[in-house]
Amino acid sequence: MNVAQECYQIVDAGLTWRNRFHALGPRFYTPLAPQPLPAPYWVAHSQASAALIGLNAHWAESDALLQVLSGNQPMSGTQPLASVYSGHQFGHWAGQLGDGRAILLGETQGWEIQLKGSGLTPYSRMGDGRAVLRSSIREFLCSEAMAALGIPTTRALCITGSDAPVMRETVETAAVVTRLAPSFIRFGHFEHFASRSQTTELQTLADFVIDHFYPACRRQPALGDNVYASWLQAVVERTAVMVAHWQAVGFCHGVMNTDNMSILGLTIDYGPFAFLDAFDPGFICNHTDRSGRYAFDAQPQIAHWNLYALAHALLPLIQQPTLAEQALAAFEPTYKRTYQRLMLAKLGLGSVLPPESGIKAHADSHPTESDDGVVQSMSALIRDTLALLAQDRVDYTIFWRRLSHARASGHYEPVRDLFISRPAFDGWLRRYQALVDPSDNGIQAHGMRQVNPKYVLRNYLAEQAIEAARQKDFSGVANLLTVLQQPCDDHPAFEALAGFPPDWASKIEISCSS
Repeated sequence: MNVAQECYQIVDAGLTWRNRFHALGPRFYTPLAPQPLPAPYWVAHSQASAALIGLNAHWAESDALLQVLSGNQPMSGTQPLASVYSGHQFGHWAGQLGDGRAILLGETQGWEIQLKGSGLTPYSRMGDGRAVLRSSIREFLCSEAMAALGIPTTRALCITGSDAPVMRETVETAAVVTRLAPSFIRFGHFEHFASRSQTTELQTLADFVIDHFYPACRRQPALGDNVYASWLQAVVERTAVMVAHWQAVGFCHGVMNTDNMSILGLTIDYGPFAFLDAFDPGFICNHTDRSGRYAFDAQPQIAHWNLYALAHALLPLIQQPTLAEQALAAFEPTYKRTYQRLMLAKLGLGSVLPPESGIKAHADSHPTESDDGVVQSMSALIRDTLALLAQDRVDYTIFWRRLSHARASGHYEPVRDLFISRPAFDGWLRRYQALVDPSDNGIQAHGMRQVNPKYVLRNYLAEQAIEAARQKDFSGVANLLTVLQQPCDDHPAFEALAGFPPDWASKIEISCSS
């Protein structure tokens, strides 16, 4: 903490802090206070995230918290730091990286609190350590949107802004987004120590994560008596579940480097992300990704590749390559099982599966000789549904939402109207209806509406909210937050936010600086 900041009042917001990551020691981080943000103001806040850490309903009225969450005043009980990690970026070893613009304050109520955009750190490399209003709004809204969709994610508490200029492609203004996670530890933290043959530190960090977040791996190792291999398998499974959720909802991360992969299987580091508009399996949301490495349909494969990189880093602890391979082998079945369960829920067909399918079934159903055929038919239907959507570039979110309503009403014309090839859709519909159990349409249709959101954070909606926020009008951000935190509700007052994207939306370019 520098002398100037020591002169500030130390704010006590009634939060009880722990600093478990700080206790690991200086090989894992640099102690560092945030750099002050000039003349900060509130941009947005999430009451849902505030409730996670026990803040009262009026917390966003506190000027003291405004100063703390802008990096201008220290908070009693915190021990700020920037952590060091390394990683693979776009498939190439990038060497040492680290928290280049984020400061971890500490942990309260089981959530670490981090200020992103809080100034230079020893790991900023060529950067300025700042975040801009544009990227902060995108991360804030998407974090809360993903949580509401039931997708594992970091959370966002608030954004504070400043008129201080920050240079990107053009001059923008600075902002800090306060984000929460049980832990911000990444694959790259382990790669860092493995790459330097610092096995003691590697084991210290692994034991820390296992003891605090994967204790079952120590009590009952899944792979023999090897705790580290069992833990790797648990990370593999969590990562597979996360990516299956991405694919089902039509989310593209855009920059799946190993330093952007959470060891807890959380979606982290919202940069050049996008939710699909027209369904295109090869969609690339990051315009700097010239090779298409992180295209939508490549995400499961890339997640698996990243897990191989993690497994390689952990080999000094696992010591038996065959056990590491066994742990990695859990990815494909976990991903397929989760993805199929999610897609059948979207189709409203999960209830007719046999129990042994590992997907979803009524408790009183019993397998028959035709069970394998049912599962195969449903798998083929999922595949062919996506092929049909891709053929006519049908809007992904609107298709699923209209299908939910059609299932309830029995009127499929609004769904049919989305397709250019009507005969192809008609053939698909006959197959679909043959699998539908007419006796439970109401139950299944209600379930479909709970998993097929009406509202997602389309890039053009974020752009509109950002443009207004640049003029100090934060109502667009607040309105989006309202619908995104309850994305399956109708919200009649915000119907326009659920429509088709305008033509100009396809020309939006999002990069790693976003």
